Amino acid sequence: MQFVFLNQFCRAGLIIGATAFLSGVDAAAQSDMPNACPVDGCEVRIVSVEKNGDELTITYEANFKPDVSKNHLHAWWGESYAVEQVGRNAQSEFNVEQGRWHRHGDYPSYVTKEAASTSARDGATTMCVTAADRDHNILDASKYHCVDVQEHL
Repeated sequence: MQFVFLNQFCRAGLIIGATAFLSGVDAAAQSDMPNACPVDGCEVRIVSVEKNGDELTITYEANFKPDVSKNHLHAWWGESYAVEQVGRNAQSEFNVEQGRWHRHGDYPSYVTKEAASTSARDGATTMCVTAADRDHNILDASKYHCVDVQEHL
């Protein structure tokens, strides 16, 4: 019988990685993470940003495998909206006006587009990401990550 153990570790209060240790399973299976959130919730962080023509390529680390039809990612410009605004539950759960974000399941790399495009930043220099469910509701407003990307613009 095979068991899967997820080892999560924290730095500065943020989950920065999830590593699967599988007994008797090849490396390809180890990289096939589930879409379901772990007990502590779905978390994602930006680990690198690179200029990609007029856009940005963002590399993420997450403790789940994003899929746009299930649990996925919302990317947005941090100066434009608070995390509570970047989901369909903005008004119903957080009593705030709904903002604009780009939903996607591109993992581990994502090229900015639509509401997260550099052309939509309106002077913003901070890119953010959080996890959302299949209905585009923010899963946990305390679990998001933002980075200053000004040097790549």
